[in-house]
Amino acid sequence: MAEFPHIEYDIQVPYCLRVFFTKNAFRVGNPLFRDLACSQENGARKKTLFYIDKAVAATHPDLAGDIESYFGHYQEDLDLRGIHFPDGGESLKNNSGCLDKIYADIQRHCICRHSYIVGIGGGALLDVVGFAAATAHRGIRHFRLPTTTLSQADAGVGVKNGVNFNGKKNFVGSFAPPFAVVNDFSFLKTLPDEHLRNGYVEAVKVALIRDAAFFDWIETNVDSLNQFEETVMEELIHRCAKLHVAHIATSGDPFEMGSVRPLDFGHWAAHKLEQVSNFEISHGAAVAIGIAIDTIYSVEMGYLEKSSASRVLSLLTRLNFRIYSSLLEKRGDRGYPLILEGLEEFREHLGGRLTITLLKNIGSRFEVHEMNEELVLKSIERLKTLA
Repeated sequence: MAEFPHIEYDIQVPYCLRVFFTKNAFRVGNPLFRDLACSQENGARKKTLFYIDKAVAATHPDLAGDIESYFGHYQEDLDLRGIHFPDGGESLKNNSGCLDKIYADIQRHCICRHSYIVGIGGGALLDVVGFAAATAHRGIRHFRLPTTTLSQADAGVGVKNGVNFNGKKNFVGSFAPPFAVVNDFSFLKTLPDEHLRNGYVEAVKVALIRDAAFFDWIETNVDSLNQFEETVMEELIHRCAKLHVAHIATSGDPFEMGSVRPLDFGHWAAHKLEQVSNFEISHGAAVAIGIAIDTIYSVEMGYLEKSSASRVLSLLTRLNFRIYSSLLEKRGDRGYPLILEGLEEFREHLGGRLTITLLKNIGSRFEVHEMNEELVLKSIERLKTLA
């Protein structure tokens, strides 16, 4: 048999990750959505399918009508194919029936690759709708309109989509940048305090790993943030989103083909804590505890000064986050601490090599590939004492 040389070509696919900031995105006088939807080459009316978190629709009762009026005003350019109202929250990511329904909607409404799917809600709804869009027809353009501080600052401005499977968070998912993210600050006006605050912890996280000056700014503005002053919250969201997107775009690994994931600082414990609590602990609250664990562990390993760790824990506490939960003490049938199982699950999720982000200074991070379980437990005990 003749020998043939192998064939190899580099394939480069350009992506543009765009985040826009506005208020009242579907007020007729605001052309942002229309202009974005019509920015592509196809001159046909843009078929668009909406999924709005049911809780968001309840607190914004005029939203669906505004969308209908908006599409009526711009009917030469836009074609509204349907508005649906799934339940939001983490339970949505555990419900495979929701995916089935979205796929059926896409087929029934003749949504194609030149159409748009729009998700309006928190991070969980955006994850599910984004995953459905990324997989139907092997990829449909999708808009994200995050409605919480956490999703506007962090979860909603990334490139990841996913659903939970067999009790494991984000076990099934995709990397698919949204066509555009539209951060509409008007959605924040009706959020309860807990959901307003949850986004703060992701800002603390990204400041710790990328920007000491941003950490200083958060410390300076704690009182304004706790009073949910509009302009200060908006600046926090903008700065956090900018750092988040900059990391994705400039780190050299936007689809996480390697094992380094600094944006998941504090998340190995957070994901496990959410799971152990049956997702009764919110993501923001769990991340605050995860950050606290890895900060103390950084001290125990001799990487981080105690004074810097004190600033981190103090800031989390001043922002009204708990830094400890009794669920950290929960053990499995054989007496093994359940929280430590999070390390193995995190390693598996990364693709075989454990990589944990730790701190050397505020604003300066590095990675390790093993964790001393005895010192992890000691760090948790230290947190219990401090709390």
